[in-house]
Amino acid sequence: MEVRPVTGRIDTVLADLAERTNRDLERWAAPADAPAELAEAMRYAALGPGKRLRPALVHLAARAAADGAEPPVDPAPAAAAIELVHAYSLVHDDLPAMDDDVLRRGRPTVHAQFGEAMAILVGDGLLTRAFAVLCEQVSDGHVAAALAGELARGAGAAGMVGGQAADMGLCELPEGVSGVDYIHARKTAALFVAAARMGALCGGADVRTLEALGGYAQALGLAFQITDDLLDATAGSDQLGKTAGKDAAVGKQTYPALLGLRATAEAVDAAGRRALASIETIGSAAEPLRALLAKLAKRTH
Repeated sequence: MEVRPVTGRIDTVLADLAERTNRDLERWAAPADAPAELAEAMRYAALGPGKRLRPALVHLAARAAADGAEPPVDPAPAAAAIELVHAYSLVHDDLPAMDDDVLRRGRPTVHAQFGEAMAILVGDGLLTRAFAVLCEQVSDGHVAAALAGELARGAGAAGMVGGQAADMGLCELPEGVSGVDYIHARKTAALFVAAARMGALCGGADVRTLEALGGYAQALGLAFQITDDLLDATAGSDQLGKTAGKDAAVGKQTYPALLGLRATAEAVDAAGRRALASIETIGSAAEPLRALLAKLAKRTH
């Protein structure tokens, strides 16, 4: 993949954005009047170790849309909201009826720590809390409504939830790689697209820039998930912070299973090239997004 070399700067940017998101999640992950036990479990889920990649994408897209300047609408609430939805999805994904996993981000999953009933309610609480954050923290009502719409589309039945249903074999899929792409485009990439478009809206993007950033995120999300498939097949649980080898153990259709490791790596490269082409017209304001892609192309966990 022809991408610019990773520098210390993107690592610093991502660390700063993750710290900001963590501070926001400390304030917003659970409402003040929630039952203490539920609030504790919600914070456990939202504030566990993680890359905070989707919130970072919100912030970076906002800056790119604003041509490198301060975005006209603070993207922090949108960044927190997308992470709350992501956290909810992981809680439910780990449940016994779903992927049945007891390890997430190097810690016990929420149902392993708090019980299955609480985990279901934690997921419900985080999902609804995300939209409350947008309503309460974004002062421009028109922007808040647009952000909520993007988040609902990315997280809903045509996006992440639909992808999860497909991943569990609960609906018919195309054969082969097309079926895997159907899952990845919804289960993973749809929330990446929502993050980028939400950031673009905060940055005052025109239609062309909004579509460009969405196209970048679509390809980035696909590359990210294919890399996940690759790592699941080649890395250990200690390296991943979650149970490794589960895809092969349950016979799940993945890029490595269908194409082998070499062709899977080539698919990651191809997705990366599409991501770069999508933001070619944005110029230097998108440089952090190019650096992010380069960094993710080399990730090992």
